[in-house]
Amino acid sequence: MYRPEIKVLDCTIRDGGLINKWQFSDELVRATYKAVCEAGVDYMEIGYKASADMFDPKEFGKWRFCKEEDVREVLDGLELKSKLSCMVDIGRVREEDFLPADQSIFDMIRVACYVKDVDKGIALANHVIDKGYEVTLNLMAVSTNLEKDIDEALAQISASKVPCVYLVDSFGNMYCEDITFLAKKYLQALPGKTVGIHCHNNRQLAFANTIQGIIEGANLLDASVYGIGRGAGNCTLELLLGFLKNPKYNIRPVLKLIEDHFVSLRNQIEWGYIIPMMITGTLNEHPRAAMEWRAGPQKDNYAEFYDKLTMPEIVE
Repeated sequence: MYRPEIKVLDCTIRDGGLINKWQFSDELVRATYKAVCEAGVDYMEIGYKASADMFDPKEFGKWRFCKEEDVREVLDGLELKSKLSCMVDIGRVREEDFLPADQSIFDMIRVACYVKDVDKGIALANHVIDKGYEVTLNLMAVSTNLEKDIDEALAQISASKVPCVYLVDSFGNMYCEDITFLAKKYLQALPGKTVGIHCHNNRQLAFANTIQGIIEGANLLDASVYGIGRGAGNCTLELLLGFLKNPKYNIRPVLKLIEDHFVSLRNQIEWGYIIPMMITGTLNEHPRAAMEWRAGPQKDNYAEFYDKLTMPEIVE
């Protein structure tokens, strides 16, 4: 529960934006960062960085693009106690989109890629490292990969200068035994590198699996306020801070933030443990089908949704 090496990263706005296309108010983003700082959280991931011509700014909020001037404006006047991070996807950002780190408000860039694209992920991570940023490489949806493919990807990363690699349960499919197996594999294959963990809550295991990651040696932990995130959401920040026995963390500012902003937000947009999300997690599938189902008139027809995914030849 206490290791001085452990650091916490809040991904509230970045992962939560996958629900509402990052249409968060400046007030909410500012309040979240202020609370995160007061809570002693080490990093806040404010969104994605993406080339502006790849997404329609009329459809997507500013945190899909994380322009330097937008971030500086919303945090103007605040003491930047928590380091700032943003995420990038392979193929959705250009090298010229990154300022040198000493000119940027961001401290860390997290590169997200699938195992099949690990060479591209390493190349982009190297570029960002050369710009002076802290960097992580987040291997997405590894629950869908063959073990030999994971081993090959880890071998490539081990030979690179990437300092931190994330074990990501993208579909909320894993049990504690899976976390143990993969965390040990990552740590053995990546000597001298930090392993992080990012869990989704499709099967009500995001917090438990994060704890299991800690037990196995993961030292960079993702969580979000009130568990907000795509589909079933993430490990809840308030639970995680309450678990970690480090006096630098203070749960109260997060509870106040939930009271002031996230209770009402939860009535406007949906996240958390919901049966269709549980079904996609159990089936080890992307939650997009569950999100589409929940947006339709039959959203509470759980058995029908299950049949659609498991017996499409009969249902259709």
